[in-house]
Amino acid sequence: MIVLPLSIFGFRALWSPYFLIAILLGVVLYYLITVKWRDRFEGSEPVTKRQISYFLASMVLLYIVKGSPMDLMGHILFSVHMAQMAMLLLIVAPFLIVGIPNWIWEKLLAKKIFNKVFMLFTRPIISLLVFTLMFSMYHYPLILDQVKLSLSLHSIFTVTLFISAINLWWPVINTVEGQPQLHGLKKIGYVILSALLITPACSLIIFVDVPVYETYASGEAWLKAMALCVPSSTLAGLSGLGISGPELFTDMPTLYDQQLGGILMKVIQEIIYVVIIGRIFLSWSQYEKDNADEITRQDLLKRQKLTMHG
Repeated sequence: MIVLPLSIFGFRALWSPYFLIAILLGVVLYYLITVKWRDRFEGSEPVTKRQISYFLASMVLLYIVKGSPMDLMGHILFSVHMAQMAMLLLIVAPFLIVGIPNWIWEKLLAKKIFNKVFMLFTRPIISLLVFTLMFSMYHYPLILDQVKLSLSLHSIFTVTLFISAINLWWPVINTVEGQPQLHGLKKIGYVILSALLITPACSLIIFVDVPVYETYASGEAWLKAMALCVPSSTLAGLSGLGISGPELFTDMPTLYDQQLGGILMKVIQEIIYVVIIGRIFLSWSQYEKDNADEITRQDLLKRQKLTMHG
């Protein structure tokens, strides 16, 4: 079988120039707020190299996920779609939290109503349940097929799911005073529970023995779904050539692609979570060691004072 090249979709579909412009504008705005115009904001602090690095990394990854040929491939291969989701929800979201300075978060959360809503949805139990529900719903076959056929639904679900990912990571990563935060073993338990909660959704995708997503099978639904990332004029030309399904762009059977998607999501998640748990454990153990040393020093000082007074 001949596999057609992605180049037939054209430059706009492959590289999303308008989205790239939006990303670049976001980077410029970040520079203006954190550097150029920082003195205009009361309570602002200099941005660190670490924050800049994380923010730029989040923007680069965001463009790769939603603006590069990976986004187009995500409409052809379910496995690529799941890799997109893993990067967007498990890497871009936490990177963005770290990349934005605390004083900006404090400005954003200054409004009482917004702060109350944000604090509610970033409470550990609520953030875990909402993220799990959103992720599971999004990948329920009937819902995902409908979402991929509507630009507005796709945008709403993607943004909502990304916000739920921000809420998920907030108690683990944020250092903003007064915001929900977990410490030590509670952080590790929270991360492990997060991994366990989305396992059922991934398992259903991995172990099902038939293709369940109509928009990733050949037919009219796939062509309609492609309209979300391919200009209508280009799509009309492809339809005229008799192109009718993703099988013309890959030799991987639909079922294998679907199962690979579930496996990729779990593998990427486990790798990321192992790294995070490792960092949390090292940080917690160092804190406990420093605390123990401080207690020991204080105890020695007390003994010295008692000896001198005795």
